[in-house]
Amino acid sequence: MHPGSVAIALVNDTDMGVCEVYETAIAYAVFGDPQPDLADPWYDLRVCSVSPPSATEPARGFSVRTSHGIEDLVTADTVIVPSVPDAVARHGASLPAEFTDALRRAHASGARVVSLCTGAFALAEAGLLDGRRAAAHWMNTADLAARYPEVEVDDSVLYVDEGRVLTSAGMTAGLDLCLHLVRSDLGAHVANQLARRLVVSGHRPGGQAQFVDLSVPVTDDDSLAPVLDWAARHLDEPLTVDDMAGKAGMSTRTFFRRLRAATGMTPLKWLLNQRLAHARTLLETTDLPVERIGEFSGLGTAANLRRHFTLHVGVTPTDYRQSFGSAPARARGKRPAAPAERPAGGAGASPARPVS
Repeated sequence: MHPGSVAIALVNDTDMGVCEVYETAIAYAVFGDPQPDLADPWYDLRVCSVSPPSATEPARGFSVRTSHGIEDLVTADTVIVPSVPDAVARHGASLPAEFTDALRRAHASGARVVSLCTGAFALAEAGLLDGRRAAAHWMNTADLAARYPEVEVDDSVLYVDEGRVLTSAGMTAGLDLCLHLVRSDLGAHVANQLARRLVVSGHRPGGQAQFVDLSVPVTDDDSLAPVLDWAARHLDEPLTVDDMAGKAGMSTRTFFRRLRAATGMTPLKWLLNQRLAHARTLLETTDLPVERIGEFSGLGTAANLRRHFTLHVGVTPTDYRQSFGSAPARARGKRPAAPAERPAGGAGASPARPVS
């Protein structure tokens, strides 16, 4: 059975950024390189651009030469938008009207329309994500949600399959989605063998939540900085909102309001993020058992650590350590820095109450 034709739809063909090249290359590597021993025939790939450059046009950056124009994507069985320029994703620049119109016509004619990373902005602009769940790189999801409120943006997953409209998170998550398409078209065996040739996992556990940095600066409110620094040094203690408000010299209500205004989070949500960030650091840099990491991060028991980790990070602590742990640190048996090591009998001597 022929898996059909695939069109890689490019907005930008003569001044491509590194990420645009990377995600375009992912799609080309999966669908453009024949694999006759796995499936014959393979996909019929075409690379389509809004305006194919002439052979004499000077290239300002990375460029793609193709004989296929934007109309050639309308007749494809699958259309993939690998990404859009930063000017579109980050600064709200307009997409060419003929590009979004071609996406709409391709979908209306029955094509499967796919985006990788910031390509979701093109699908959203074409109206193909309205009322649908969609993924994009977690660094762009807030902008995507703000610009297109009819889209249900999910920043925790590697990709979303909504039938004939599919979206992925950024960078290598695009490869996860492309392999998912091969799995859907040609079966698990072909997809798994192709993944082995690309030296990647056929199916990665968890979502992109495991890659999100929870420890970034959270506020420009200097008056809150001392109490937040203090709380971050005492995560192994049973902290409460009243404790933090008292340390800040504020009423509980005022502290709640000020922290919410500065970070967009409630105090308990902020505290949970800090506990998870510390647990992640310990999993990455030490060989401590999960029971001790639960205590040192303030998440309590190993079961409570696993529950929060699976819910908010998307993988178990063990899976996270296998992906991000430092082998040298584990070999040395490295111990964590404060707040883990406190004098006997101190506040850190007993497990903290779990945050809920």
